[in-house]
Amino acid sequence: MTGSLHDSSRNILCVFPRYTSSFATFEYSYELTVGTKACMPPQGLLVIAATLPHHWQVRFIDENMEPAEDSDFAWADAVFVSGMHIQRRQIDDICRRAHKHDKPVALGGPSVSACPDYYPNADYLHIGELGDATEALIEILARDVRRPDRQIVLKTEARRDLTDFPLPAYELAKIDSYLIGTIQFSSGCPYRCEFCDIPGLYGRVARIKTAAQITAELDKLLACGVVGQIYFVDDNFIANRAAVAELLPHLIAWQKRTGYAVSFACEATLNIARNPEILAQMREAAFDAIFCGIETPEPDALKGMDKKHNLTIPILDSVQMINAHGMQVVSGIILGLDTDTLETGSRIIEFIEQSKIPMLTINLLQALPCTPLWDRLAKDNRLDHDESRESNVQFLLPYDDVVAMWRNCMDEAYDPVRLFGRYEQMIQAIWPNRLSRPLSRTRCSPANVRRGLTMLAKVLWKIGVRGDYRRPFWRFTLPRLLRGEVEAILTVAISAHHLIMFARDCRLGRGNASNYSPKLRLAEEVVTQ
Repeated sequence: MTGSLHDSSRNILCVFPRYTSSFATFEYSYELTVGTKACMPPQGLLVIAATLPHHWQVRFIDENMEPAEDSDFAWADAVFVSGMHIQRRQIDDICRRAHKHDKPVALGGPSVSACPDYYPNADYLHIGELGDATEALIEILARDVRRPDRQIVLKTEARRDLTDFPLPAYELAKIDSYLIGTIQFSSGCPYRCEFCDIPGLYGRVARIKTAAQITAELDKLLACGVVGQIYFVDDNFIANRAAVAELLPHLIAWQKRTGYAVSFACEATLNIARNPEILAQMREAAFDAIFCGIETPEPDALKGMDKKHNLTIPILDSVQMINAHGMQVVSGIILGLDTDTLETGSRIIEFIEQSKIPMLTINLLQALPCTPLWDRLAKDNRLDHDESRESNVQFLLPYDDVVAMWRNCMDEAYDPVRLFGRYEQMIQAIWPNRLSRPLSRTRCSPANVRRGLTMLAKVLWKIGVRGDYRRPFWRFTLPRLLRGEVEAILTVAISAHHLIMFARDCRLGRGNASNYSPKLRLAEEVVTQ
């Protein structure tokens, strides 16, 4: 079981843990699509898989689609795992199954990088990004794949430049079975929002890939069967505005070359509204949505969390500026802030109605390690590590009142009548501003047409006939069905269905209050229809 990097061949099993139900998993939408089994492919694990020596055999399994079997663990020499805090219990379960076969487990990703003490059972902890720790891990496994006598911690001190990243191993994943595809352009964010761990984990100086890398990755995603939309997973797409301005003409050229085969979406700070030139180019590149962390409409709260950049332009004006360029705003909202009062929930609902934003992630505040918030609350003895709670923060308001406020906001925001009303506004006010995409051979291929008609049939049957919110659905859908506006129907109905059903889970105590919630629900507790 020993050897060198050049003469040893290894079988590496990469396993991505199943998510517990959360806003971002979108699992309720799958039944309305064709062949969708998971939300989006994991970038990190697919990049690591592509980094391994070419003569090593690599197998990738996303347990959101199917579990790794005993035969997979028996085949492997070592098991690689990556995940977020919400996947913690599933990560532990993968370790247990691998150890049952006496196989070593190497764990990396954002959760272990922030909280290595969460994972005493993993054999190797890979802390940080791709870099010298990755090289050290590969060298160790090339020499010996027996489980070490004690846990070995490998911490990246020298990060690999993003320009030296390999193309992610998309070919190992079932890309056509994901709701959307993913791609990464940059890492890091210059801002220092109190609750955010990105600057602590990845730095404040944004590092970037080249335009050639991005177009090559897009070509590979397309060849691997990506459908619909590709999401830039950068924590702040405009962290380096000059680089984005250089990238966008290449994205526009790629879209023209491929017949606008997909649309794009990204995450960016709300002050992107100050850059109409960038917004105009994003429109030409077929960006349809931007996730913006609005967090709260209350100025004092934004100042308190060091997010004053949301106030450089009035928030509603920023939303309207983005909408004017044909892009939907998806908003992050946080409840449980120190500035919250018992009226905050009502003000959030009022803001939602004023902004007409259809989709909002309404989360309870979580304190993450590597953040100023964690340091402040730890100093004030306001961290609560009881894993039966929805948040690890001791709020200034009573805990039960804050949780009730969150559930009420989810219930009201995603009431079907209100939600379809906001989507109606989106279609009327935003879609006319979108780039008109050509009816290219790619977009109008027989496979795409069959896929669209199959999805339409599912939507009409499962929501329009069997659903319990048929009236608001048909009020939105019928006029568009008569006009043949199938894309609008599918875009809205598929998203709305997940939002409505997940909000009901939250009301019943089954939905997580955040992707970082300490409440460790079993994956099996996810409610499916």
